[in-house]
Amino acid sequence: MNETPRANRLHIAFFGKTNAGKSSTINAITGQEIALVSDVAGTTTDPVYKAMELLPIGPVVFIDTAGLDDTSALGKARIKKTEEVVDKTDIAVIVIRSTDKELAREQEYIGRFREKNIPVIIACNVFEETPEGTAVLSGENVVTIRAKDGRGIEELKKKLIENAPGQEECSIIGKLAGKGDTVMLIMPQDIQAPKGRLILPQVQVMRDLLDKGCRIVSVKTEDMVPMLGELKTPPRLVITDSQVFQYVNEHLDKTIPLTSFSMLMAKNKGDIDEFVRGARAIADLKSGDKVLIAESCTHHAMKGDIAREKLPGWLNRYAGGGLVIENTAGHGFPEDIEDYRLIIHCGGCMINRSNMLSKIEHAKSAGVPITNFGVAIAFLNGMLSRVVY
Repeated sequence: MNETPRANRLHIAFFGKTNAGKSSTINAITGQEIALVSDVAGTTTDPVYKAMELLPIGPVVFIDTAGLDDTSALGKARIKKTEEVVDKTDIAVIVIRSTDKELAREQEYIGRFREKNIPVIIACNVFEETPEGTAVLSGENVVTIRAKDGRGIEELKKKLIENAPGQEECSIIGKLAGKGDTVMLIMPQDIQAPKGRLILPQVQVMRDLLDKGCRIVSVKTEDMVPMLGELKTPPRLVITDSQVFQYVNEHLDKTIPLTSFSMLMAKNKGDIDEFVRGARAIADLKSGDKVLIAESCTHHAMKGDIAREKLPGWLNRYAGGGLVIENTAGHGFPEDIEDYRLIIHCGGCMINRSNMLSKIEHAKSAGVPITNFGVAIAFLNGMLSRVVY
């Protein structure tokens, strides 16, 4: 609970052919035996994640991927996992053998990252049996290294630092509240709330408010009205769990700005304007349409689950019934998403911004409107013009 969540760390991913030295390079950078190194091709199967502090950048996560040329029986599945890493990468490191002349696969990935405006660093790894200075690529972001003994690793670290996107903290609250403002948080502690803890978006919002010098009043839904009566002055802002949007709105003076944790996460992690456009597509849903409800994390669904019971029920009531609702969990989307008329995504607290933006781009490329839980619920309650973000 004291560590920076992986979703808030800079994601630095290493790509390359089998036995190019990706794992050895990560071990050399971190000074630890994080990734398994072997002469046997295909040692790295599923992506390996390691959270670290890389100064002066701060919290990062290094990702070791399977070989791009994996032709083993599980090769396709491994490469699919590598493809998922592409969508969450903030900085890409392409590791090649310094004498490798066939780089079509690497060039393909370099082009893809550049199209997405993701920094790419090429690490030409020199092995003992090859002479120095035989790197087949040159340029500003090309570094010659010898991962086995650490030569060139400091230069690679320097390139990582130079290419790191701005890591200044992006406020979740933004300009909605400031120093000295009282902010009320409505946080239902129902059966879905984790025992003894708060959900991550609530914790992150509270920390952001405290950093801004705000005064926080946290209550359960049933305590909202009594607490409002006890406050000498109305709160500057009310933030609610989107599941109780309607109740809170009905009992809150319309002069008090209102938003939800999910709305704030939508703006912080994704593209809030795109989500608002996507929510308006709910008005066009009709019987037989397929809707994908996507969550970035997996959890045991309990009675009254927002993604499997509440949202499907609200959507069907709005559309007159007959919708085909499908659920998915994880960092990627299922194939053939163009079959859906709408995608509704969770707040995305467990994924980084790059991953969320990639999902939005996948949906847009497929011509499918996309929104998130909070924005969709605001629309279903006729409150899009009421809420702030």
